[in-house]
Amino acid sequence: MDEQAFEIHYTPIVETNGSISGAIGVATNITERKRTEDRLSFLANYDPVTGLPNRSLFNDRLDHAMKHAGRSGTKVGLLFVDLDNFKNINDTLGHSAGDDLLRQVAARFSKAVRIDDTVSRLGGDEFTIILEDLASEEDAARVATAILEQSSLPYQLQDSELYVTPSIGIAIYPQDGTTLQTLVMNADAAMYRAKANGRNNLQFFNKDISTGAQERLEITTLLRGALTRGEFSLHYQPQIDTSTSRVIGFEALLRWNNPARGSIPPNVFIPLLEDTGLIIPVGDWVLHEACRWAASLDTTGDTEAPSIAVNLSARQFYQPSLHILVSAALIASGLQPNRLELEITESILIDVETHLETMDRLKRIGVSLSIDDFGTGYSSLSYLKRFPVDRLKIDASFVRDVAIDPDDASIVTTIIGLSHNLGLNVIAEGVETAEQLRFLQEQGCDEIQGYFVARPMPARDVPTWLRNWKEHDHLRLRAQSVTSISRSS
Repeated sequence: MDEQAFEIHYTPIVETNGSISGAIGVATNITERKRTEDRLSFLANYDPVTGLPNRSLFNDRLDHAMKHAGRSGTKVGLLFVDLDNFKNINDTLGHSAGDDLLRQVAARFSKAVRIDDTVSRLGGDEFTIILEDLASEEDAARVATAILEQSSLPYQLQDSELYVTPSIGIAIYPQDGTTLQTLVMNADAAMYRAKANGRNNLQFFNKDISTGAQERLEITTLLRGALTRGEFSLHYQPQIDTSTSRVIGFEALLRWNNPARGSIPPNVFIPLLEDTGLIIPVGDWVLHEACRWAASLDTTGDTEAPSIAVNLSARQFYQPSLHILVSAALIASGLQPNRLELEITESILIDVETHLETMDRLKRIGVSLSIDDFGTGYSSLSYLKRFPVDRLKIDASFVRDVAIDPDDASIVTTIIGLSHNLGLNVIAEGVETAEQLRFLQEQGCDEIQGYFVARPMPARDVPTWLRNWKEHDHLRLRAQSVTSISRSS
């Protein structure tokens, strides 16, 4: 039986002579009121999803820890933790599954710290960990490493195993900040450095990171108006058939030129487009512009017009209306569907059934699908045969040393063999040297793109490049092809 709470009020019994002979007590059952008060107190201090302290209680505990450290001469470690690609899981599997994942993450983080440390959830997929009475920075690194190790194990979610990695930023009181706001800001900045360094790692705060955080804020501010100001453009990189030297397509690559800062590298601004959600309107612009350009490309004399490949971000791919947006771009441009290829990274293929439905809708339109950066993601090879894809793209990181590194050579050979066994074409990106090309031709790689053929170029330069390629530049590939045949015979 639940414990009941009562509130008792006493009224004295006063005799005629003024003396008190007793009292009358009235008891009121206040169980529900107490439960409501307790619930309100919990909500004021704790996260309702994970049961961890929320931002309010986190601030109180961090303030207390910093004051105690100031008196005792010890250090406080603050870990700022952000889950990598959590939004993709939330968008794909739903918020209920996302909440379940957050509870599992909270349990693992709590297991990795001492009983006196505080794990908090600030909101979304952001967690903080207060480490009190640190003797050295190495103690904070050990906890962060334990969290990374805990996160290397799969999470069980809706009868599936998922891998979710954290990016961890670390700031230490007092050297990295003597106020609560400064310490949190610097830990957050270190976390963004961890994301920029490939995610799934830890980074300590330093002054260079502080400068980088300010830089990131300024670029993000400029980015918000870049589309309406017309600062984006597309460059196009050719894709070549290795056996015929024919131009079979172009990949559309986004570029940003800001009047104040000049050309800003894609590896700087594209992650910011993702983080801010601007990738949705910008991605839609890219799709329409690439289709319009491809439809206007003069392909007179070609036996088959080249296709245009457009990268889809995870956020774009998870839109329920993606197939409608793609159809709208094709209709507006007049481009034939079989000349559009949509590239997706294998790491976003988390929930097979959901993605199969999206991909089937796109295939019914008539477009081609390819998996970009193949070999760097987490999708199971056993599922690959179920995806209606047409092409695999070998990541440039494997191609770079393919002629000198036996491991990279083995990976590339395996991917080519796997693709052909599944009836898929395979293209290698990042081809820069004749040696790389020769190896790929010997292994039967169908197509290539990279600096050996051409750098990405603005639209105005493509007609001249195409003319030069058809007239004489294609002979470089034919010469390599002859050499490869001679070596293998």
